[in-house]
Amino acid sequence: MVAIRLDEIDRKILAELQADGRMTNVELAKRVGISAPPCLRRVRTLEESGLIRGYHAEVNSRELGFEVQVFAMVGLESQAESELSAFEERCREWPLVRECHMLNGEVDFILKCVAPDLSSFQQFLTGELLTTPNVASVKTSLVIRGAKDEPGVPFDVLEERMSRTA
Repeated sequence: MVAIRLDEIDRKILAELQADGRMTNVELAKRVGISAPPCLRRVRTLEESGLIRGYHAEVNSRELGFEVQVFAMVGLESQAESELSAFEERCREWPLVRECHMLNGEVDFILKCVAPDLSSFQQFLTGELLTTPNVASVKTSLVIRGAKDEPGVPFDVLEERMSRTA
């Protein structure tokens, strides 16, 4: 759970910024019901604590020419911590890999990849991913269409949970 104690105002700030990270501090303060100076102090505290890790634009990958999105399920030969860390570091170096998650179960990692076209992804797959030390298997699934892509956390669920424990 969260190391710092969040009150209702902090949670509202997080929810509002998650929905729209570009709003001004004045607008944010208005939406959460406090004045601008304490709102800015709270935002800074949330940033310093690591609860707000950054602000990003949501770009349309297809409009930018990245037509292919693939999930790659990777199995490693060894799950020793040094091998897991080495694979994670390698994933950070690959531009086509946008997300990398270690899993429990049949596969060790799932990678979300984007590429301009199928041949670019195939070149990455055969020239980089499959030739990486310790990679035993890779299964891929091409995304046909996305139905939901929500960043962050569902604050309504958090608020419901908080109201039950209060």
